Amino acid sequence: MIFAVISLSAIGIVSAIILFFVAQKFKVIEDPKIDSVEGVLPGANCGGCGYPGCRNFAEEIVKAGNMDGFYCPVGGNDVMSKVAGILGLEADMAEPQVAVVRCNGTRTNAPKKVEYDGAATCFFAHNLYSGESGCPYGCLGLDDCVVACNFDAIYMDEETGLPVVIEDKCVACGACVEACPRDIIELRNVGKKSKRIYVCCINEEKGGVARKNCSVACIGCGKCVKVCPFDAITLENNLAYIDFEKCKLCRKCVPVCPTDAIHEINFPLRKVKEDSSEKEVDKVVV
Repeated sequence: MIFAVISLSAIGIVSAIILFFVAQKFKVIEDPKIDSVEGVLPGANCGGCGYPGCRNFAEEIVKAGNMDGFYCPVGGNDVMSKVAGILGLEADMAEPQVAVVRCNGTRTNAPKKVEYDGAATCFFAHNLYSGESGCPYGCLGLDDCVVACNFDAIYMDEETGLPVVIEDKCVACGACVEACPRDIIELRNVGKKSKRIYVCCINEEKGGVARKNCSVACIGCGKCVKVCPFDAITLENNLAYIDFEKCKLCRKCVPVCPTDAIHEINFPLRKVKEDSSEKEVDKVVV
């Protein structure tokens, strides 16, 4: 009995010594700045920065020793300034962004041609068929983007069947962008006074085909390209695109679009004359 106790004690002591030396050999000394950086991050772990979580972001930015390519969309410029202070660096100010839904294929503009009765996810439906309206580029309306958002910043409008972004809640993490199998959601600069102009369509089919499925589809006519004085609009694959970095919000492109595919957001009401004999009337801008 005594021998057994002594043997077990000896084994325990030897094992403890071995574990001690192994721990010393392989121990990792962590930079205390990592904890400090993590402490000022929002803790959302949304992946919007391109890393799995806030801890991993903190480890990578401390390891890099610079701010290049690092940005926390949830915390924004305020948080990045705090991170820069901890690291003894200067942070470049980034333009705040917001998610934009580039599809206006509402139930009115793009009526149903078929009834879908499958798995209620956009990913599944996208791989199965074109969509209830027949547009192979349009929103499928099965709320994958809503499920992906951790900030309750997007919801499905029951009347239109399209997702709606709540600008005040959107942190531009990009989760909805990644979740959409048709890439209709894009991150764009919020813009001065939250004003934005963009083509609300991503259909690359020829104009006639696109209009058969959606009355407000871009037909690639190029009129907007011709009137833009800042070369902010390009036309490729039958689709116009407005570069938000070049756009000066002059709004010249909006009235020339024959299908109203170009949307202007948060602008004052535009006054137009329907004819020379009538008074000016307010035109509600979508």
